[in-house]
Amino acid sequence: MRILVIDLMHESLLPLLAEKGLSADYRPGIKREEVYDAVGDYEGLVVRSKITVDEALLQRAPRLRFIARAGAGMDQIDVEACRKRNIALFNAPEGNRVAVAEHALGMLLCLFNKLHLADRQVRGGTWDREGNRGVELMGKTVGIIGYGNTGREFARRVQAFGCPVLAYDKYLRGYGDAFAQESTPEAIFEQADVLSLHVPLTPETLGWVDEAFLGRFRKDIYLVNTARGEIVPLPGLVTALGSGKVRGACLDVLENEKLATLNPAQKAAFEALAASDRVLLTPHVAGWTHESYRKINLVLVEKIARFAAGA
Repeated sequence: MRILVIDLMHESLLPLLAEKGLSADYRPGIKREEVYDAVGDYEGLVVRSKITVDEALLQRAPRLRFIARAGAGMDQIDVEACRKRNIALFNAPEGNRVAVAEHALGMLLCLFNKLHLADRQVRGGTWDREGNRGVELMGKTVGIIGYGNTGREFARRVQAFGCPVLAYDKYLRGYGDAFAQESTPEAIFEQADVLSLHVPLTPETLGWVDEAFLGRFRKDIYLVNTARGEIVPLPGLVTALGSGKVRGACLDVLENEKLATLNPAQKAAFEALAASDRVLLTPHVAGWTHESYRKINLVLVEKIARFAAGA
């Protein structure tokens, strides 16, 4: 089985494949046009984020039997087109779920305790204890939407801080566990102090958490988004921050992460967020630890090997 790897991967990938009796052509520097020319010779394709796997690419890949994504999200892959061609799809949310959960919790604790502000002030010679008085996470009700790998790991951590946790997942049943109570959107709107998003980007979730959605919460909330930026339209979030409906936001992802290409409306929203002391921003690195870099390979190679063994 010929496998093409088109993105930069942790150095463990090829040795791990070799342990399973598999090999791959590792071409992290390949350009999109070159992928089009080469992909027709391969049964397997390993990607991260370099290109969109769309209908045009799939038409050039008649032999393709699987696509493996080194990460959790599949929004850069035309899933339906792959299914029509019986192309198996693998991702690796198991590999970075701990990283995402720890990052989300770290951002929340930083925001609650004003660590970003206090650090900046002390470095500048200001010693302001009262102005940096924080709030405790313990006792806050945390609503989690999406109770897969990362949602469950996040629940495990905030539950350990003494938080009641309500989880909603449209596609699961009977998923309540020791860390979270199976819940409904209505209960989360009524009870949550914190909302953390752990859903994929789909046509259904695109633009979902808008100003009207945020306005349905009875309490003023803190928002955590380590999922996909396109789920939360930034103008609505800016308005909700301005009104106090959103007390603070932890954003690892943005609607448009290519900051040099922001249109005027996006630029205005981004500048408002960047100017707010109640917003923490990180550059889509929640799942991007040294450990997760290798664990993603471990997960993908196991899935590829099982597929190859059954082929």
